[in-house]
Amino acid sequence: MNIVGIDIGGTFTDLVGYVDGKIVTSKTSTVPADPTQGIARSLELANCDPNQLNEILHGSTIAINTVLERKGARTALITTSGFRDVYAIGRSNRIQAFNLFFKRPQPLVPRSLTFEIPERILASGEVLEALDEKAVAAVIAEIEAAGVESVAICLLHSWANPAHERRVGEMLRKTLPNIFVTLSHEILREYREYERSSTTALNAFVGPRVEGYLKRLETYLRSGAFGGRIHIMRSNGGVMSIGQAQEQPVSMMESGPVAGMIGAGRLAKLLGLKRCIGFDMGGTTAKSSLITDGAPAIETGYVIGEEADGQPMQLPVVNIVEVGAGGGSIAWVDNAGGLHVGPQSVGADPGPACYGKGADLPVVTDADLILGRINPQRFLNGGMPLDKAASEQAMLGRVGNTLKLNPVEAALGVAKIADSSMSLSVRAVSINKGIDPRDTAMIAFGGAGPLHAIAIAREIYIPLVIIPKLPGTFSALGMLMASWRQDFVQTFIGRVGELSEAGVEKVYAELVASGREQMKRDGIAENEADHRFFADLRYVGQEHAISIPIENTRMLSGDTSEVRRRFDAEHDRRYSQSAPTEALEIVSLRLVLTAARTDNVAEEWLSRPWEPEAESEVGSRDVVFDDPARPLKTAIYWRPALPAGFRLIGPAVIEEPNSTILIHPGDEVVVHEAGHLLVTLAKQSEE
Repeated sequence: MNIVGIDIGGTFTDLVGYVDGKIVTSKTSTVPADPTQGIARSLELANCDPNQLNEILHGSTIAINTVLERKGARTALITTSGFRDVYAIGRSNRIQAFNLFFKRPQPLVPRSLTFEIPERILASGEVLEALDEKAVAAVIAEIEAAGVESVAICLLHSWANPAHERRVGEMLRKTLPNIFVTLSHEILREYREYERSSTTALNAFVGPRVEGYLKRLETYLRSGAFGGRIHIMRSNGGVMSIGQAQEQPVSMMESGPVAGMIGAGRLAKLLGLKRCIGFDMGGTTAKSSLITDGAPAIETGYVIGEEADGQPMQLPVVNIVEVGAGGGSIAWVDNAGGLHVGPQSVGADPGPACYGKGADLPVVTDADLILGRINPQRFLNGGMPLDKAASEQAMLGRVGNTLKLNPVEAALGVAKIADSSMSLSVRAVSINKGIDPRDTAMIAFGGAGPLHAIAIAREIYIPLVIIPKLPGTFSALGMLMASWRQDFVQTFIGRVGELSEAGVEKVYAELVASGREQMKRDGIAENEADHRFFADLRYVGQEHAISIPIENTRMLSGDTSEVRRRFDAEHDRRYSQSAPTEALEIVSLRLVLTAARTDNVAEEWLSRPWEPEAESEVGSRDVVFDDPARPLKTAIYWRPALPAGFRLIGPAVIEEPNSTILIHPGDEVVVHEAGHLLVTLAKQSEE
């Protein structure tokens, strides 16, 4: 079995593969204009012939970046008469209650391209008003005249009865066959009209761009003799076929970062860690996720962008919190003399000033180079020498001169501000959720993660940091561990204990039938899939629900004591309180289908005994930690040469082909028997 995982980020394209019995890797600059060029280059650098591969797994930031940059298709929205402004109005709550300048999220579809059609279906699924097909035809004519590229169709209560929505889709596809069409019930069968509209609009907005990219990718891969499978990472931590990804690109919003968290979960399980925090720092953003019992948490909703003004997405997604701080984040000074880092990023082109491509904007990577933390001759395994003088010039010109600091002082300020900013994502998945970070460990990866992870961990008192093997390409490695997964949901509201067992069974039977159709399309045999059932429950009077696993329908309609116990326990775990005497209500029923990988080569490699791959190599150089005027003479180690059981005390820098690990003074490093680095932080005062 020859397989590769390819992760395209905003700055670099990473590849990890298991080919002819060994692990291969590569890291190359992303080509924003045509990401397939980066894929071709990464395969070439890893000496991978696509024609010899059985499977390619792929994750990309193209979908989420399309939203964040608002570079999607010219999109129209069709909805039920009287509900034209649901998407624009959103929710009535004010997320930033004390911000006088707060602005609501700007819809991806302007009001001028939001169309109403006469029809009405009740929440029960009953047709109250028939669909007016003449009005639909008139709307289609307006859409054509407006030069629309993509259409989102989200009719009221179509989750209960999609007949009208299907018919509108049929008419639109027949009249305008070249337009990308998204039907809300094909994305999710769940109530909440605003979130459902937003999710449908997201799919339509990114659809043409993502579909075009994936078609070019498939054409490139199939142009030779490659006949294997192409799977795309989903935001829910699983994979889907490339065909389904073209139809539902909204499902791959966080496909790249999620893969790294899947890998971190497997490593946590291997090391016996019950709870840890996955931390991924790349070139554009830093991401964190809480991992419990070897798996990251899955949420049923997410916001693309900032919480206050982002785009809601009501789909299962690994709970990741990200901030706009990465290796390529720009340092800048505001009019009041305040130093900031990010969220703007230089990306892959032109990149940091040290890349020598003419950029004059100082970024975090420039700061690390000035501080002596990065070896300019070993960046990307020596494939991209860095220009320290260019970094110093940019840092002085954009930051130092304004703040009257020399390049080293300015660089240290940039690094500290970046660390503080990134720590917010770690706090969000730990302290903000009632988790004491002192009882966790951090698994740090990404090209820049190991450089900054220890400083961030120290800031919030995380005692142990783990740097896995291949940290710079760890998200691509995580793809090799991801299973096929599909989520199905149907809103079904009623009180627990008062529902008919036949009614619950009918809904689950429909979900199973939908699952079988998808398995057939993807070539998954019935006996290969694991069926897991859930019920979204809440106390009567609450707004939001919690998903609770169930084994049979009688748990909801017969003896409900066990589901009651599970819900109260989970509610208490999340919110430190429960109400066992309050009535319970079902909101939605869910089915999660997974098909485990037939190979586990990546997990086996994670636990494989470590053997040094190079001769021992130790040097030294001056590195700035906390005092810009007093750099410390720091030992430099080459990671591939460190044997299992090797110990060292910081300060130290451990270099490897695609990443650099910064060990602070007093911290202890031990090389695990499988080659992972276990960094125990020196004890510090908590005052």
